[in-house]
Amino acid sequence: MRPNDETELAEMIRATEAPLRVQGGGTRGALGPGAVLETGGLCGVRLYEPGALTLVAAAGTSLAEVEAVLAAEGQRLAFEVPDLRALLGREGASTLGGVVAENAAGPRRVAVGAARDFLLGVAFVDGRGDLIRNGGRVMKNVTGYDLVKLMAGSRGQLGVLTEVALKVLPRPEAVVTLLLPGLDIGQAVAAMAAALGSPFEVTGAAHLPEAGTYLRLEGFAGSVAYRRDRLAALLRPFGLAEEVADPWGQIRDVAPFAGRAGDVWRLHLRPSEAAGVVARIGAEAVMLDWGGGLIWALMEPGADLRARAGAFQGHALRLRGAADTAPLPPVLAGLSDGLRHQFDPRGIFAPSSTLAQTTAGN
Repeated sequence: MRPNDETELAEMIRATEAPLRVQGGGTRGALGPGAVLETGGLCGVRLYEPGALTLVAAAGTSLAEVEAVLAAEGQRLAFEVPDLRALLGREGASTLGGVVAENAAGPRRVAVGAARDFLLGVAFVDGRGDLIRNGGRVMKNVTGYDLVKLMAGSRGQLGVLTEVALKVLPRPEAVVTLLLPGLDIGQAVAAMAAALGSPFEVTGAAHLPEAGTYLRLEGFAGSVAYRRDRLAALLRPFGLAEEVADPWGQIRDVAPFAGRAGDVWRLHLRPSEAAGVVARIGAEAVMLDWGGGLIWALMEPGADLRARAGAFQGHALRLRGAADTAPLPPVLAGLSDGLRHQFDPRGIFAPSSTLAQTTAGN
């Protein structure tokens, strides 16, 4: 199924009696049973005002097209969308709607947030086949929810996105990355915390045990040069920081794990808990991003990371490996099921709460 406009999409949803799986460019696959509903026919940039830092595009528009339009005006999507095709062994091309539905974010999230934080408005068709618009150029709220925020990260389980409006930002004049080599995970988390807590506006903080601890600065050239020197002085107790080539595309895309056998897990947690969790899970390899608030772990196939990790404040998701169908805790499952009933009472998009993709670590 591949609708070409919102009217056709709404008619398809109203007419169906079987579950549907919403899919954008196919880079992550489609969740659950049922026929695949592709959004690629809903495409095109509909409004771009560089002076207002605003872009509106159909949800099926390719991410590459959006990035090219922005680059021509010296602008970008600030939340740094990961490209996980190599990691997951998939092809296809990311779409803007898929980026929003995933609430995508790369290393810069530690400073600016995720897709949700730049989302101005959405249009989507719910499980009844009704077209709903919220935020942006038109306002139509329903049921009292902040639909703009709600649809970010919904992964097609509440409705099919048809249009999104986003705030964009200028590209920086200069980018500098500092490397602290030789730190263990505990030292790395402490160094990243010091950098992120400083006034020097760090926009990336990651640790790769085999390479070192990376810190990024962006902005006007003079400001970046000043902050680089001051940050290096601040970090002197952790070692001598050196300026290195840009590693952030590799970190963003989890490239060190691509092509390596094993399950890949993503954990969100407090940075202060990172060292203890890493020690307990016994991973074959790890990467830390967001100052330690995000851990990527490469595990042997079938390993039960959640059991090994024990109690921690956060959640874990297996992105590559056996299907991850761990249910949400009862309270969260109740909230999730309630939202689904409001927007998809027939269970067209999410026929089972076992499709929940995160589980609490404690």
